[in-house]
Amino acid sequence: MAGDEPPTQEVAEMSVSECVSAASTGSGEVVQWSRYSRRVLITTIINRPDGGLGLVGQKIAVGGWVKTGREQGKGTFAFLELNDGSCPANLQVLVDASVASLGQLVPTGTCVLVEGELKKAPEGTKQTVELKVEKVLEVGAVDPAKYPIPKTKLTLEFLRDHVHLRPRTNTISAIARIRNALAYATHTFFQKNGFLYVHTPIITTSDCEGAGEMFQVTTIFSEAEKTERELKQNPPPSEEDIEAAKLLIKEKGEKVAHLKAIKSSKGEIASGVAELTKAKENLAKLEERAKLKAGIPQKDGKVDYSHDFFARQAFLTVSGQLQVETFACAVSSVYTFGPTFRAEHSHTSRHLAEFWMVEPEIAFADLEDDMNCAEDYVQFLCQWLLDNCLDDMQFMVKNYDKGAIDRLKLVASTPFERVSYTEAVELLKNVTEKKFENKVEWGVDLASEHERYLTEVIFKKPVIVYNYPKTIKAFYMRLNDDSKTVAAMDVLVPKVGELIGGSQREERLDVIEQRIREMDLPVEPYEWYLDLRRYGTVKHCGFGLGFERMILFATGIDNIRDVIPFPRYPGRADL
Repeated sequence: MAGDEPPTQEVAEMSVSECVSAASTGSGEVVQWSRYSRRVLITTIINRPDGGLGLVGQKIAVGGWVKTGREQGKGTFAFLELNDGSCPANLQVLVDASVASLGQLVPTGTCVLVEGELKKAPEGTKQTVELKVEKVLEVGAVDPAKYPIPKTKLTLEFLRDHVHLRPRTNTISAIARIRNALAYATHTFFQKNGFLYVHTPIITTSDCEGAGEMFQVTTIFSEAEKTERELKQNPPPSEEDIEAAKLLIKEKGEKVAHLKAIKSSKGEIASGVAELTKAKENLAKLEERAKLKAGIPQKDGKVDYSHDFFARQAFLTVSGQLQVETFACAVSSVYTFGPTFRAEHSHTSRHLAEFWMVEPEIAFADLEDDMNCAEDYVQFLCQWLLDNCLDDMQFMVKNYDKGAIDRLKLVASTPFERVSYTEAVELLKNVTEKKFENKVEWGVDLASEHERYLTEVIFKKPVIVYNYPKTIKAFYMRLNDDSKTVAAMDVLVPKVGELIGGSQREERLDVIEQRIREMDLPVEPYEWYLDLRRYGTVKHCGFGLGFERMILFATGIDNIRDVIPFPRYPGRADL
């Protein structure tokens, strides 16, 4: 900024455009001040093509957390490696002992907001520029003896026990930026292709998968406990109390009748009517309280959910697909992107109880359209990371998976192989150089090892397997002419196997009704879904992408619990 005074107060009094103008140097270089926090993001300095050289001489403010700090020159100055989360790289900050007490600045985890001048870094150092601090504005101190995230390398398993602090690590912050980039890319892809974003419900009464592994949403148990406490504090009325209340109503009624008979004043009659009304209201309350019973309400030996909050059983959704179809059958191309839940007692590295799904639905489209859309979407995501998140991907390559970037390039640039389920099974049956743990035979769902073998070994590129046996797929998938298979497809990619599952939906009312009966599902919860076929049915298709699986594929991280900010799995729901 112009002048020699620290810029913070000046920035506070300027508009954004004024800040940018004031930050210009004689050479026309501009410091990008954050719009809302009176500081410069580190990424806008060190990720410039010149590494920040064009900004040398400018006075800025930066804030972040100390990754490493060390005192030098017998305590006369200190170097801080500062990171604000805007990129994986740190900015080196030089602080003299005359500016601030160095002891409180150097511990790992300390938060600082500092002001100073950008200098060219000495020859032989990693960075092009460093910040010479002139003023320390804020310090969030850390007791290094108690801070659970030291600068030593920590396992991802250890970090799961400190889920509230793990975003401060290089790995989790890099994953967070990659996750953010993929979410942004998802909305960009569908919005550019004319899809409408629809928010589907978290609470549902439909089981999309038909698996029954759903979290129940109920207040029936808490209400039962509340009733039990209330009855202990205030016992229900006796039959004598109710009879006395009825007698009082009779007396009050006779009094009103008498007042009318003797033609009393309007005021007296109104007073008598008010007393009668109050007596009736009191009886109603007593009768209502008399119905209260301790325990869970039951009917025919089962829990009576008519007394529950929604007057029926309700669950956390396992998919927004069925609901988003209602909009596809009205406004054509739609998608939903939100959390889904599965009450599956699985402790594998591939399962979460809460995870996110991207689920588009396309009207006037068939299975081939579905496969085309899925392929384009996955390729778009991969290219987006290469174009917009390369520094974080390079971090993943260096620390976790040397092939991560090559894998993204392969998927982004290679047409997907397409084979029928029947063809895939034959290919796997003919494999002699590997013994699979799970048997390969027609009619059995492909295991992860089969999926990965197809994409990693046989074809060495992404694969779409289509036309699965109807017995292993959901009721809503369109029955093919052979009456044995359905128009379903799975997209398989290296590293994770199945990334996407989708299908053309069954639009024929008689066929889908038969499928529901075959799978022994209750018809009543799906009547609304069948209405979409009764009234203006339309050919349509869709798919679901497991968002965390996409992040696993991109990063090379092994455990799905490390690619979601707050993992939920059996026995753990921290925060």
